Amino acid sequence: MSRRRHRAVGASLLTLALLTLSCLTHSAHAAEPVKNDGGSGPEQGGGSDSTGIYAAARITYSGSVAKNGSTGNVTSADVNWAPPPCWYAPYLGAKDFKKKMSQDIESQMNAPGMGGHAGAALSELKRHYEDEYGWTDTPGYKDYNVDKDGEGMFWAAVENPNEPDLLKRSSCNDLPFWVDNGEAPPPQYEQAITPEILAALAYQHMQLPDTEVSLAPEQTTKVNLPTWAWLDKAVFDEVQATAAIDVPGFNLEATTTARPVSLTLEPGTDDAVTYPASGECLINNDDSIGEPYAKGKADRTPPCGITYLRSSGNGTYNLQATITWDISWTGTGGAGGDLPDGTFGNGQAVTVQEIQSVNR
Repeated sequence: MSRRRHRAVGASLLTLALLTLSCLTHSAHAAEPVKNDGGSGPEQGGGSDSTGIYAAARITYSGSVAKNGSTGNVTSADVNWAPPPCWYAPYLGAKDFKKKMSQDIESQMNAPGMGGHAGAALSELKRHYEDEYGWTDTPGYKDYNVDKDGEGMFWAAVENPNEPDLLKRSSCNDLPFWVDNGEAPPPQYEQAITPEILAALAYQHMQLPDTEVSLAPEQTTKVNLPTWAWLDKAVFDEVQATAAIDVPGFNLEATTTARPVSLTLEPGTDDAVTYPASGECLINNDDSIGEPYAKGKADRTPPCGITYLRSSGNGTYNLQATITWDISWTGTGGAGGDLPDGTFGNGQAVTVQEIQSVNR
């Protein structure tokens, strides 16, 4: 049986037989992230349901992450980059997998009208796990591998609940497969969970701090008067988020770190001049950005700031201050690398008034 046909069988199972893979993705799911600014150990996932089956493959998060499984507030500077829409992760031991899968197969095979392609797909699925029916790069199993219970786990597909595209989310459509404890998944499963995938998920859930830029004059300024902008080192620092998976015989984790590198100012109107002209203020050697205004600097050009050329009238200008963060990751086994820069910005209302002159 070719791998292409195997994928077609998997699709038939999902669409015609409504079989077990949908159940597997509900059980082998990503845990809800928890807010933990202290960066201590992640909330443990897993547990037993009423059948005694251990739902082990839960990803837990710690550090600066969004609440309730939400996507964080980081925007990737690379529009072509996206977190993984799905992956494969440890699901059940051999005995528990046999109990779950065999019950579902029998239930579906005995359902009224279950014949044709769907019935054939179910028969092939049963042979695959019971009678060593396989294909070129994926051998079948004898009695669900129960003689190896405790020595490994069956892995199953997991959908990323934060992926809006259903087709991408369900693209991990291989049948559950066995991995021995301490061994890597077979190479054909390119979407098997890795530290790099965990790092991308930590990136997806990372919550950067709200940062209001210091301005002088503050909130209300004058036409043609330079407005100084700065961020002290104490206002912001690097941010970390960790994603981990820990099940019997298998544990991985990755920490994604975001470090601020620059501040970009967008005045909220074309009638303004930014300093520098690009509007991007780089980080200083002391990890601050810009320079605080002080008495005696009124005639100087700020290293980071704005001059408004027209009054905001009865309203305000929406000054956008966006910080760019350099993002990298480290993970189990010394793995690590870079991820696309992230950005996060805040809006600040600025009132710009005409300078009033008095004639005597």
